[in-house]
Amino acid sequence: MKELTLETLIAVFQEMFGTALFWSMVLVALLITFAFIFVLIRDRSIVGRYLARAELTAPIGALAAILFVQYMTNSGFSDIGGPIDLIVLTLTGVAGAGGLIFLAYVVQAFMRRPEEDR
Repeated sequence: MKELTLETLIAVFQEMFGTALFWSMVLVALLITFAFIFVLIRDRSIVGRYLARAELTAPIGALAAILFVQYMTNSGFSDIGGPIDLIVLTLTGVAGAGGLIFLAYVVQAFMRRPEEDR
C-alpha cells in the first residue's frame, strides 16, 4: 500500500467489520450527528448541564469501543505490537468516548420537558 486514500480505508473497515455492520455503524453515526445538529439549532446553544452529564459517559464509550474492536478483529491486548497499534487503540477510545457523549447529550435534550426552558 503506497498511499492512504479514503477508498482504502473504507475497504479495510469493510473487511474488518463486514459490509453490513460497517455501513450500519456509519448510518448510526450520521443519525446521531444530525440529531445533535438538530438539537443545537433548536436550542440555539449548548446546554451546560446536559454536556456535563453527557461527559460522564465518556469512559464507558471509550472502553466499549476498544472492546468492540478487539472482539471484531479477533485480537487481544497481547497482540499490541508497536506505537501505531497504541495510536489506533487510543483513537478508537477517543472515537467511542465522543460518540457516546454526543448520544447522551441528544438523548437528554430530546427527553426534556417542554416547560423546562432556561
